[in-house]
Amino acid sequence: MKSLRFLASEVFLGTLIALLSIFTAYTGWQGSIADSNQSEHELLAMQHLNDGNAEYVTANQFIVYDYNMYDGWYTTTDPVHEEYYQNSYSDELKASIAADETNPFSEAYYESMYASAYAYWDDFDTDSAIAAQWNTRGDELQLVMLIMALGLAFAAWASLLGQESRMRLLFSALAFITLVIGMIAYLGVTTVAA
Repeated sequence: MKSLRFLASEVFLGTLIALLSIFTAYTGWQGSIADSNQSEHELLAMQHLNDGNAEYVTANQFIVYDYNMYDGWYTTTDPVHEEYYQNSYSDELKASIAADETNPFSEAYYESMYASAYAYWDDFDTDSAIAAQWNTRGDELQLVMLIMALGLAFAAWASLLGQESRMRLLFSALAFITLVIGMIAYLGVTTVAA
């Protein structure tokens, strides 16, 4: 028991309090950065989702317009009207007709019409995944901060007790153990690729 008395010394407790305080503050700061980055990517994801939805609605309107123009061309007998309808086709419909006259509204046509919306939705998926990674990192840093704060409380209680108290030795040992556990937990915190 005497060999463990150094754990109850003022210098050791002062060092523990300083280390635990610094590490608690540092993990709190890192956690707030993670939360900020999570919010940033969630907002970007929502923006991409909204833009993708707007592009999808726009594409639907152009598709309906193409159907109307194609139907007009198909049903008219006047060459002037035929030319008007054909000139009114979207570039995507013109390309689809050039590729296959028998199937102007092919899968390739729809893919080209919705390409912009799909690109925004892919960006939404990417930013949502990054936001989830930042969320995980923030949660893990909160756990590290909790462990460090617990160790800081143990060190504070130990410093209030008398030098010869066994409880001081116990609280000091617990503070040191939580410092080690907190460091190990910090090393296991998820990193997010930039």
